[in-house]
Amino acid sequence: MTTLLWVALTYAQITLALAACLAAARILIGPRAQDRVLGLDALYIVIMLLFIVTGMRLGTPFLFEAALIIAVAGFVSTVTLGKFLLRGEVIE
Repeated sequence: MTTLLWVALTYAQITLALAACLAAARILIGPRAQDRVLGLDALYIVIMLLFIVTGMRLGTPFLFEAALIIAVAGFVSTVTLGKFLLRGEVIE
């Protein structure tokens, strides 16, 4: 792995870890429920990207599959929470 790629992936991991901390703070602080849902949405996207960057750094394809599972689970949770906030119930 070249030095430039290693530095870029390290920078990306540090930046994504900081973004995950900020998204977690939005979930904890966030005055309304909508802010918490957006924080959760941002958190799962950042964690998914962190898995992808780590997979690129380690050179293993298993983390890409984990990122795909996180993406699907995050999408389902966002849709479910959005429906709950809109209607007050999930299952009709």
